[in-house]
Amino acid sequence: MRRRPRSAALALAGAVTLVLAACGGGDAGGPTTSAGDADACPGEVVDVVVSVGQWGDVVETLGGDCASVTTVISSTAVDPHDFEPTTGDIAAFQEAELVVLNGADYDHWAEDAATGVDAAPVVLDLAEVVGLGEAEHAGEAEHAEEAEHAEEEAEHAGEGEHAEEEGHGHGGVNPHIWYSPEYVQQAAEAVTAELSELSPDAADYFAERAAAWEEELAPYLAEIESLRTTAEGRTYAATESVFEYMAEAIGLTDVTPEGYRESASNEGEPAPGDLAAFEAALSAGEVDVLIYNTQTEGGVPEQLRAAAEDGGIPVVEVTESAPDGASSFIDWQLSQLRALSDALRA
Repeated sequence: MRRRPRSAALALAGAVTLVLAACGGGDAGGPTTSAGDADACPGEVVDVVVSVGQWGDVVETLGGDCASVTTVISSTAVDPHDFEPTTGDIAAFQEAELVVLNGADYDHWAEDAATGVDAAPVVLDLAEVVGLGEAEHAGEAEHAEEAEHAEEEAEHAGEGEHAEEEGHGHGGVNPHIWYSPEYVQQAAEAVTAELSELSPDAADYFAERAAAWEEELAPYLAEIESLRTTAEGRTYAATESVFEYMAEAIGLTDVTPEGYRESASNEGEPAPGDLAAFEAALSAGEVDVLIYNTQTEGGVPEQLRAAAEDGGIPVVEVTESAPDGASSFIDWQLSQLRALSDALRA
């Protein structure tokens, strides 16, 4: 959960000077910084780096004047799965006292960058905070032998390259933990605890910020509670697993064809039979709502959306990260929840 990575020289970033624009500035897709205020902070201002924008607003809100927060990926134009940090991105980690990762192999590049700086920061892996990291490591040993055997068979069949591409997923762990209301609250508590430890004179201030954030969270939690009643006995299917934790929290039943769901989770192409089964269920109106991730590229999601519309099934658009220009994490989530509520009540 909380660890200081080994110290190692990072030659790539050692000579780089990065100028970060305050309060949302910076290049499109590049790091942005929300600056703290030393005069208003009762303790030391903590330098924080957050790997992805899904958590940037949460950390900024909890840190307030006592945290300068740099978010490395702050735009929907950048895909965290395939992100390769530039020297400028890596330089953002040089002065960090706290690095907040999503974890679950979603942003491994950020962990690599954090372990490479000379003055090792505290690294907070949120997936480990909520227990996902432990589950992932527990399953590694069990699947290692199977993976090795599969790789040998693929190589003998001349398919080593294809097997490697199919293994680009998340190892069976859903990393989209910001879609779980329980995980979001646990993550916020962990961030507040780390900030308080790094700047103990500001501990009371951080506690006040956490209490204020909990109040802001109330409409989001109330909408989820309301949806539990609306969603009782209802089903959904999804073009991708990004919304899975929230759907479970609401109580929707997932009827996405299993083969399609597994291929989407591993970022692979669905088998023709799985895609056909999915389209048939949608066209026949056998699903109550289709969850459609608008940030997923390719023709397959559009094909499924068309099938849902043909079958009279409402389509609810969600995004993997907050849309550019979204005012806050809570507003982003609330807008999607309300759209789902309208779809289920239609």
